[in-house]
Amino acid sequence: MLLILALTWDAVWPYVLGAALVALLGGTVWWLRTTHRTTVAGHRAWQAEEEDKARERSMAEVDAMTWQRFELYIAELCRRDGCTQVVVSGKSGDLGADVTGLMPDGRRLVIQCKHYAAHRTVSSGDMQKFLGTAKAEHGADVAAFVTTADFTRAARALAVKHGLLALHRNLLGAWVRGATLESMIPLNGAGSGPPRGRRARGA
Repeated sequence: MLLILALTWDAVWPYVLGAALVALLGGTVWWLRTTHRTTVAGHRAWQAEEEDKARERSMAEVDAMTWQRFELYIAELCRRDGCTQVVVSGKSGDLGADVTGLMPDGRRLVIQCKHYAAHRTVSSGDMQKFLGTAKAEHGADVAAFVTTADFTRAARALAVKHGLLALHRNLLGAWVRGATLESMIPLNGAGSGPPRGRRARGA
């Protein structure tokens, strides 16, 4: 085989060289793609880690608030996201309506706030109380329960079943970091009801 190759080298060397170049080019392309994918994956992982750290830094500031300041802060987030007529109750006996206002599209927003330690949970009993007042007493189109802690499984299930937005600590962290309230609605229970303007026209 080597003898034949030597005798015909003048004729075959361009093909051999071409095949070698193709193999080299293919290997280079494969290496570049692999390196690019690895770099992109590493960057995304780093970015996600940095976002998590930033969220935790922000949540540490939220954790340090008093419950009164927390309610004011939630109202600030609502205004940031385009809500109008935002009012903070700031008192007991508000029947679960700590913050009220109108969504950008006119739906009535009612929020209950619970400033708890991160390890605590909001019970289904608390969710039931809010469920009983948010729409019946306050006419909520979007009813949101916001906490610095988490919800029990039963409380989450109740929120989803009855169309309440349950913003636990992780979702609150995303909201703090710039996600809009509107974008949160489909994630963990949802306020129900059309915008008030549409409802009036359809009545």
